Amino acid sequence: MYVPGHFAMDDAAVQELLTHHGAGDLVTATDQGLVSTLLPFVQDPTVGSHGALLGHFARNNPHWQLTPIGEAMVILRGPDAYITPNWYASKSEHGRVVPTWNYVTAHVYGELVIHDDVEWLGGLVRRLTEKHEAGEARPWSPEDAPPAFVAGQLRAIVGVELRISRIEAKAKLSQNRPAADIDGVVEGTRARGDVEMARLVDEARPVDRV
Repeated sequence: MYVPGHFAMDDAAVQELLTHHGAGDLVTATDQGLVSTLLPFVQDPTVGSHGALLGHFARNNPHWQLTPIGEAMVILRGPDAYITPNWYASKSEHGRVVPTWNYVTAHVYGELVIHDDVEWLGGLVRRLTEKHEAGEARPWSPEDAPPAFVAGQLRAIVGVELRISRIEAKAKLSQNRPAADIDGVVEGTRARGDVEMARLVDEARPVDRV
């Protein structure tokens, strides 16, 4: 990944994305070419020296049966947004501005391990459920469904673990713009209703542009 210095993410920001991302694209090189599947993942920081991402395939998905060549990669994404040059103070000053896209992303590389074990899968499903149900008024849990039904669902999936070897991460949040342009992006994204992007741009503002 191309990561200019002003768009590099610090360790805390990377951990925030690993913990609170949604789903990610698992990409593997195989003897049948590149294969990708969008999967929900949960981070397990206790695995190895860099942690792991845990998820699951539908058993009928042939991806899990293909042997990876080299490292596998999971692409995780945070918020992203189109940025219009109309928000830049620079537009009225000299007009030398163009549209761009702000985003947060990480390419997570590592060894891929397949788990076809009901006990492991049961623990994974519980962790994924707890992560994504946490904000609900009445969180759903596997105990809310009939045991036989849950057992059948577990037999229909296969676990996957990416044991992380390295991470390339980038947060492109207008850090390279003048202070007045950053103000415009914060105001513009907030007015659009994208309060999360507005917050991230404001927090990523370089100290010399406060």
